[in-house]
Parts: sequence; structure tokens; C-alpha cells
Amino acid sequence: MLQRIQTAVQLIYPARCLGCGDLTETDFGLCGSCWRDTPFIGGLVCESCGVPLPGAPDGHRIDCDDCMKTPRPWSAARAALLYEGKARSLILALKHGDRPELARPAARWMAQAGRDLIRDDMLIAPVPLHWSRLVKRRYNQSALLAQHLARETGLDVCPDLLKRRVRTPVLDGKTAAERADTLSGAISLHPGRLHRMQGRDVLLVDDVMTSGATLTACARVCREAGANHIFVLALARVAKDA
Repeated sequence: MLQRIQTAVQLIYPARCLGCGDLTETDFGLCGSCWRDTPFIGGLVCESCGVPLPGAPDGHRIDCDDCMKTPRPWSAARAALLYEGKARSLILALKHGDRPELARPAARWMAQAGRDLIRDDMLIAPVPLHWSRLVKRRYNQSALLAQHLARETGLDVCPDLLKRRVRTPVLDGKTAAERADTLSGAISLHPGRLHRMQGRDVLLVDDVMTSGATLTACARVCREAGANHIFVLALARVAKDA
């Protein structure tokens, strides 16, 4: 009986590609063409920011020049996609196009990309969205990713661990110092969630990592509040020459 119901549902609502809308074999998937056009990150990456690097992994930690010059306030970072082409279109649809269903498959990609970061008893926390933007968008895309990632990994998630106290302007075009100044005091810890984080490893989740300034502000707040090791997992990473 259940199989008949599932077959009927598939006939009425056939599976469609998340990227182009064409028919595909499975729900929440990409067709072959969109899969080929989606820039998944693989191979050698910078341990600190997740950006792809030339060469092959050799079992030793590799950091890019920028991260060696300015160390990150977290232990390691990964991203599933490069923020370009089909990946950029999917993320913009999730972020601004009222497509929250994209968070579910995206979290699967993130779980695969971040498998080396996962620790026992780790707490997942999303980068916060200011309430004014939350009202406009109706959801925080990073929180959706974090919640689906928790289901994929079996880890605990705290969607409101961090709060954005100030609505900061777009950081594009600003220098590193200007970004840090803009974010100074903008992120805070939810006072009622402190007990959930203290002494635990924390996995910070965001949709896109550009310079890492916002994630840096989040990591510093967590560290000052007593977190153990901090890791970062983003759906996409902006290439450094972008």
C-alpha cells in the first residue's frame, strides 16, 4: 500500500533537478548537466580557510599564504563548493529566492566536505542574522543549513547560540581592518545558551565564506565564552582571485 502511495506521489510530483528544474531520478538532487556545472571542492585545500590549493594531499597540514600571514581564530575550516557558476545560483536562490528546501541537499554536501572536522559531542552553531534581515527573508539560511547538518551528522545544534546585535553593512570592497572594525561588537553570545557551549568543540556554519571576517567575530566570541576547539564549515568558499 505504501509503495503504491509513493508511486502515485512520484507520478503527480516527479523529482526535479534543484538547479534547472528538469526531471531527475531522485528528489533533492541535481541532473547530470547541473552536477557537472557545480564546482565542488576536492583535493588539496588550505586547512585554515578551505580554499583549494594546487597539488595533492600528502598527509601534512597545508595553509595558504594569507592564513600563514594572519592565523585564523579557529582550528580548521572546510567548504563544499566554490562560490561561482551553478553554485552561486543555488546559494542566491537559498538566500534570497525563497528556496529553503535547498538547505537539505546542501547540508549533505557540507557533511561530506566537513567529515574531517566532526568531533564527538560537538555543538553546531550558525552565523546569526540580524532581526531586521530575518523579518525580510523569513529565515536564516545559515540556521537552516546548521539544522539539516545536525540531522546528517547526529550532532547537537543551537540555532540561537550567537546573536547579531548590529545590522552591519555589506562588507564587499572593505579592507580587512575595515571589516574587523565594522564587526566590532556586532556579534554576541545568547546569555541563556552559555551552558550549552562551555568546554565543547563548536562547529560554526555559514552559507558563504569570503574573507572570513564575520566567522572570525563569531569564533572570538565563542572562544572568550569558554568554547574548546572551534571549526568552520561553509557551503561555499569565494576564490581568492574573485
